[in-house]
Amino acid sequence: MSPGRRYGFGFWSVAAVFLTVIAFSTAPGPLYTLYRERDGFSAFVVTIVYAAYSVCAVVSLVLAGHLSDSHGRRRVLVPALLLEIVAAAVFLFWPALPGLIVARSLTGLGIGAFTSTATAWLGELHAGHRPRATNRRAQVVGTASNVWGFGVGTMLSGALAQWAGHPLTVPYLVFVIALVAGLLLVLAAPETRAPMTPRTRYRPQRVSVPHHVRGRYLAAATGMFAVFAALGLFTSVAPSYLSGPLHHPSVALAGAVTFVVFTSAVAAQLATSMIGMRRLLTTGIPILLVGLALLVAAVWLPVPSLAGFLTGGVVAGLGGGILFRGNLSTVVTLAPENARAEALAGLFVAGYLGLTIPVIGLGLLVRYSTPQVGLLVFATALALAVIATAPTLLCRTGAADERTPAPLFSEASAFSLATAVRDGDER
Repeated sequence: MSPGRRYGFGFWSVAAVFLTVIAFSTAPGPLYTLYRERDGFSAFVVTIVYAAYSVCAVVSLVLAGHLSDSHGRRRVLVPALLLEIVAAAVFLFWPALPGLIVARSLTGLGIGAFTSTATAWLGELHAGHRPRATNRRAQVVGTASNVWGFGVGTMLSGALAQWAGHPLTVPYLVFVIALVAGLLLVLAAPETRAPMTPRTRYRPQRVSVPHHVRGRYLAAATGMFAVFAALGLFTSVAPSYLSGPLHHPSVALAGAVTFVVFTSAVAAQLATSMIGMRRLLTTGIPILLVGLALLVAAVWLPVPSLAGFLTGGVVAGLGGGILFRGNLSTVVTLAPENARAEALAGLFVAGYLGLTIPVIGLGLLVRYSTPQVGLLVFATALALAVIATAPTLLCRTGAADERTPAPLFSEASAFSLATAVRDGDER
């Protein structure tokens, strides 16, 4: 096989494994209602299981997300993938609550190292396959594999649980097989980053805030917090709303709803790839607010509406996808090159905190009130946070805000950019 074809094979192999790993990370989402029915634990316990994943993902991103720059792509990706396989095995053989927490923690630890490494590797494999082309294909494929994988995982596990029998076994068995196949593909892909000799001294990825633009930076971080919280709703407690107030207990439906929401987020990102930063923000903020309002209205109607809930999810996905890129572009523009890694790390720490704190709060509210009140408070808090920071985020600092298209990056590619800037490596 010629070098160009080997790089092409490697590119699509890593992309497929990327999609598979992200899909596995959301596979338990539609199944939480089945665990609750079997073991009798509350919706709040589901949020704790979900939070274990988010916390471990943050830890892994900061401690290991940059290691492949000095150790090589495969040397980091293979252990991360093995962690995912072990997590799937824990789901299979230890289905009690402690096992769920351990499995979700292992999944988060693997995801943090995997996503940043896979995105960087995709960019380098693309360059080897098409050396004269721009990096747009790698950006589009990386974003689609990452964000769309969240929806694919829930849809697949929900469908398998609904129609294949053994709902708490078959989905994980399928993912074990897919992850092992992915490991073989990764081992066959060409390495693009030789280990550094001598190796640099280890340090975690630094997290910092640019002092001279702290107001806009914190506004962007707050916006990212809200986006992750809104989208995280659909990979955590949304199935409880479908089976509770909306009276639709189908796990296949729960997976399909999440798939549609994340598909809308991907479509929004791709459709707005050439839009300037300020226009992204002015478009994404109101769309996200409308989506949150529709979600609340759907469960507060005299007869709760599944169609309204789904519509709200799609609109929130569109707004979240657009606002994600607007916030990311804001930080990339604000941060000086020698501090961009630290600024981006802080931005995504804020995002993953958005996956954790609001969802735990929602779980507590539902435990001591009703699902309707919980969602109302949750959505209101996110809306107020976005509205409060919007004036600072939208303040004009120059014509560049209007002209510069926002980069098409997922959270993993942002960390890849960060480490590339830090090491002076133009990918």
